[in-house]
Amino acid sequence: MLIDTHCHLADSAYDADRDSVLDRAWAAGVAAVVVIGESRSAAERALDLAARERRLAATAGLHPHEASAWSSEYAEWITNVLRDERVVAAGEMGLDYHYDHSPRPAQRAAFEEQLELATKAGKPAVIHARDADEDMIAVLRAHPRVTAILHSFSSGLGLLRAGVALGHYVSFSGMVTFRNWTLDDAIRETPLDRTLIETDGPYLAPVPHRGARNEPAFVRHVAERIARVRGLTLDALVAATGANAARVFGLGSLHS
Repeated sequence: MLIDTHCHLADSAYDADRDSVLDRAWAAGVAAVVVIGESRSAAERALDLAARERRLAATAGLHPHEASAWSSEYAEWITNVLRDERVVAAGEMGLDYHYDHSPRPAQRAAFEEQLELATKAGKPAVIHARDADEDMIAVLRAHPRVTAILHSFSSGLGLLRAGVALGHYVSFSGMVTFRNWTLDDAIRETPLDRTLIETDGPYLAPVPHRGARNEPAFVRHVAERIARVRGLTLDALVAATGANAARVFGLGSLHS
């Protein structure tokens, strides 16, 4: 089960050829794609896609870049949409201290409230973390009942170890194929039963597609690189990460 656990498939970058993108994904052996709804509009588009293709699932949340838009109305909307069976996780949410597009207190408030909503809904939380390791560790420790996915992991080993200790999942993207990638230890330290793979399309296209638009079919390159680092066959890595994705997101019905 080759599963792309994080793709912004609702993004306008795919508007011209989204059906062809999906055809290529299925032809490449991709069994399911989790379509990220990092804003209300993106989540609504993701839900529409999931309604038309059972191998797609959606998430719903508010990205830290837009955290200033958090409100009681937004919280109510997320509460309601998380009841939809097509929505398999809350997020993308988290902390981004690299760009600081929203003030840090606003980011933390929106993040913590979304974690609470995910906990109440019994669904995992898709986490964006950039240059915020210490605060991220503190927030995750303060919300021990939620299951988190540390998406497109490129943070420090301290955050990885804290996340693993809390029972969270770690997802790796095409960054693992980049020449400047230096975190093979993070790949090795992540328990196999907590490892996920993703594209983060349309961003972060892996080698040999570096610089092009990323798409779900390319998740195989991520799997190949991680398998090499871990000393596994590709089939073993795909089987393990697929089972992990099916478990944490509840994807069994999507490809049965």
